[in-house]
Amino acid sequence: MVNQQTRLEVISNNIANASTNGYKRADVFTRNLIDARANFYNVPGEVEQNDPPVGSYYDFSKGSFQQTDNPLDLAIDGNGFFLLEDSEGKQFLSRNGEFRLSEDGTIIRNDGKVLMGDEGPIRVSNEYLSNSGLTQDGRSPNLRIADTGEVYLNDVQVGKISLYQPRNFQDLQRISDGEFILTANGQANQIASDAVKIKQGWLENSNVNVVSEMVQMIELQRNFEAGSKVIQTNDQTLDQSINLGRYY
Repeated sequence: MVNQQTRLEVISNNIANASTNGYKRADVFTRNLIDARANFYNVPGEVEQNDPPVGSYYDFSKGSFQQTDNPLDLAIDGNGFFLLEDSEGKQFLSRNGEFRLSEDGTIIRNDGKVLMGDEGPIRVSNEYLSNSGLTQDGRSPNLRIADTGEVYLNDVQVGKISLYQPRNFQDLQRISDGEFILTANGQANQIASDAVKIKQGWLENSNVNVVSEMVQMIELQRNFEAGSKVIQTNDQTLDQSINLGRYY
């Protein structure tokens, strides 16, 4: 029942994030019966709470693309993650490319994390936005992002987006709905610009199949209820045995 409960929690979280851009579904697997039996000898009496024979992993398959025509919506067509940094200097990997411009012209996510490029944060500076000479005879600023990651403002390059790929996906730890951090010994390599394509004006949807997740949830709920009834039946049988023993 502990295993079933874990699977229900994971599936519920998947369904809740079915509309989260760049979200990667999680799944669980149960170790083989030999490992499960061995667990019962590790911590006697506390196996179910401390060492259940179940583990989780992430499905990093690509989600579908949705066109938005927003110049700051970006999708990665291929492998890799955007590199984000928060105000404390902590770095994150994410496939969610829903960005916007901050007041100082920096490309950021809605939660304030900054999009990192080859030379640090990518800033479309106020000077470019306000100086008509730099925006070519007063034309309205035109932000263009090339397939290879170069960021242009009216054909003037202002930065280049860096994409990274972990050496081992098992080194990724999810800390929020669509973001990951590297574990202590984890490492990530920068991806060559010609090895992947960035799609401007598109977003990557979650790779969660809601129908499939719902079917699994219904099946798990039935199994969980069946397990609960077995326990109740055993408890009633034990109660009857105790009562009979006291009578005689």
